Amino acid sequence: MNILLVGSGAREHAIARAIAQSPQQTRLFCFGSSRNPGITELAVGYQTGSMTDVNAIVSFAHKHAIDWAIVGPEAPLEAGVVDKLQEVGILSVGPTKQLAQLETSKSFTRDLMQKYQINAFPKFKYFSSIEGVATFLDELGDDYVIKCDGLMGGKGVVVSGEHLHSRHEAHAWCQELLSKGKTFLIEEKLVGQEFSYISLSDGEHLAHTFAIQDHKRVFEGDTGPNTGGMGTYSDANHSLPFLRSEDIESARQINQQVMHALKEECGMPYKGVLYGGFMVTKSGVKVIEYNARFGDPEAMNIFALLETDFVAACQAVIDGTLDQSHIQFSSKATVCKYAVPKGYPTDPVRNEKIDVSAVEDKDRLYFAAVDEKEDGLYETGSRTVAVVGIGDSISAAEEIAEAEVSLIKGPLFHRKDIGTQPLVEKRISHMQSIRS
Repeated sequence: MNILLVGSGAREHAIARAIAQSPQQTRLFCFGSSRNPGITELAVGYQTGSMTDVNAIVSFAHKHAIDWAIVGPEAPLEAGVVDKLQEVGILSVGPTKQLAQLETSKSFTRDLMQKYQINAFPKFKYFSSIEGVATFLDELGDDYVIKCDGLMGGKGVVVSGEHLHSRHEAHAWCQELLSKGKTFLIEEKLVGQEFSYISLSDGEHLAHTFAIQDHKRVFEGDTGPNTGGMGTYSDANHSLPFLRSEDIESARQINQQVMHALKEECGMPYKGVLYGGFMVTKSGVKVIEYNARFGDPEAMNIFALLETDFVAACQAVIDGTLDQSHIQFSSKATVCKYAVPKGYPTDPVRNEKIDVSAVEDKDRLYFAAVDEKEDGLYETGSRTVAVVGIGDSISAAEEIAEAEVSLIKGPLFHRKDIGTQPLVEKRISHMQSIRS
């Protein structure tokens, strides 16, 4: 079975490992934006190129008689790679361009949820000019969020009181987006705790993973600019310490409703990954955003605990025979931490040598923005290397992750507080105060 993996980051490294661990006879081929040394070891064919060069991806797939593909990042989904592969008879774990609007267009998703009465979103309006912005901001008061209506690499969301400290700054950010040819949403700022809940979808059935909390802010204590994600944690019971069982059930139901709404609206089944970014609030679980692929870092938490054959799960997605038995997980906690270049994300150092040789558990080491040269590994300016700790508790998993990430040498830093008891307790206390 010849399988194509599109993408070459840490998320794709985790996917590649899961494919390699399948008991089925597989041959992995990768089309990536760079040569990921972890994926190179596992792939029998590898080509680099632009993630939006759909014709090059399809040509590579055709050349290697690919049976089916899995798409890691969002950019090739937006470019329509699934559609083009479909045209040459290659099916994919990943939605078509139209269905991928779930991630690539925030207005599409808000309109979809509104039309199909999935009442789990905040008050919002979207704008293609500055007209009406001031009036809507007056209506929302001091609690608002501005979201770019399109892909911004996880950095397109700014929040009042965190990134924006005055109406002047809010107007300036809106003007900056418009100057880049972007449209945007302004919506009510939700108060609560965020969590990711990711499900596989065959268009009719879902198979769920588990609740994970991501940490977008670059510095400890949740300060500094947003990033693609500095790290994540999950608990051994597959929930999170600040969630109730009904919160998990709400997330599952919302994912289910969205899957059915997409099929009704677009006339075709959504086959791929439904990644709900949720916030649990005083009035229940609300949708912050949807993504159309595995999260990064969330993929590392998920695949670290997967006990079943991921290749069989992907085949079930494509065939429309998916059920929960296809993805089963061990009852352990996980903590993932990213090492990133000094100066990241605003002014990162680039092309400096790094050394991961001291990391003890290489099976829980995931390469992201690295370049392999004859004399070793070099970071390339974005999130560089991730490690995952697995334990019976979040604290035990954190100790392992912290010990391992600290062994990586180079001009890098990481958030030491992710998964620590004080940070988790802070989340619990915050949620208790909101619910009381």
